[in-house]
Amino acid sequence: MSADLNLFSPYQLGNNILSNRIVMAPMTRSRAIGNIPNDIMATYYGSRASAGLIITEGTSPSPAGLGYARIPGLYSKEQIAGWKKVTDAVHAKGGHIFVQLMHTGRIAHPLNLPEGAVIISASPIAAANTQMHTDQEGMQPQPVPKEVATAEIPGLIAEFVHSAKSAVAAGFDGVELHGANGYLLEQFLNSATNQRTDQYGGSIENRNRFVLELAAAVANAIGKEKTAIRLSPFGVFNEIAPDETTEEQYTQLAAGLKEIGIVYIHVVDHSSMGTPPVPQSTKDAIRKTFGSTIIISGGYDPQKAEADLEAGKGELVAFGRPFLANPDLVERFKTNADLAEADQSTFYTPGEKGYTDYAVLA
Repeated sequence: MSADLNLFSPYQLGNNILSNRIVMAPMTRSRAIGNIPNDIMATYYGSRASAGLIITEGTSPSPAGLGYARIPGLYSKEQIAGWKKVTDAVHAKGGHIFVQLMHTGRIAHPLNLPEGAVIISASPIAAANTQMHTDQEGMQPQPVPKEVATAEIPGLIAEFVHSAKSAVAAGFDGVELHGANGYLLEQFLNSATNQRTDQYGGSIENRNRFVLELAAAVANAIGKEKTAIRLSPFGVFNEIAPDETTEEQYTQLAAGLKEIGIVYIHVVDHSSMGTPPVPQSTKDAIRKTFGSTIIISGGYDPQKAEADLEAGKGELVAFGRPFLANPDLVERFKTNADLAEADQSTFYTPGEKGYTDYAVLA
């Protein structure tokens, strides 16, 4: 592809000038032994620093959010130090990196949590048809979560704020709040998982309230130019279900996020993986209402990415799986080189195999 295309042009995101419009999407890799980032994670992210922006794998802001085996956290001194290795590796190569703060909520199992941590959600409704991998006992059913009490919500927000401040201390350029894919934030947004009767449940405004209060608190703590969010309207992952209010709800949510002034919205569309597509009308409504940077994602190749950038559907394009086996994905796109295929059997296994052993072009 020509190096003159929109995809390869610089872009100013907040206070950062990205070298291109290519975003490495957040992807769980389960390499954080003891939930602490490590040297091979620094190698992994550093080798992909030619992306305009890297968004890390989902990273828990608290012990209760560590629902999956071996995912990293960002709330302790040890985790800050581990992530500092990662950000240093990316910045040394001229890259930019946001951490995705992901509290898994009800998508969890006690064997994956530290002792004393409690599985929580917007309402006490289990993801009854989805099993969770544990290193100790294999696949296990997910238990009914504890409903977050109204009086506990300020403390929950404070955990995210502490994690966001920890991200800045670790050298991250910003944070992406994970409000998609059926995790805690979307558990508050979605009527299938939120059956509360307080001010955080029921109406659209109430179901949006927690996410907007959280985004405002994080933006106030670290700066709106360092605060972003990922959303999956009409998503069905982790037993989330859209309803007749979904488009209106996300339009109102986008309006609230615009008022806060966050730096981008990352819109998820998993239809390339077999899920129902996100209606274009919903994407257009979010874009028009938010009026700032949109990251588009979902089964993109360079040609489709360029076409959608030219069509004004977004400013940045996220690529996921192609980055797994192609650390030099940007260069391969520029030179029309063949892409290596990732080994799916090593997506979530510990160690370097299938993680830091993929070759770059000669």
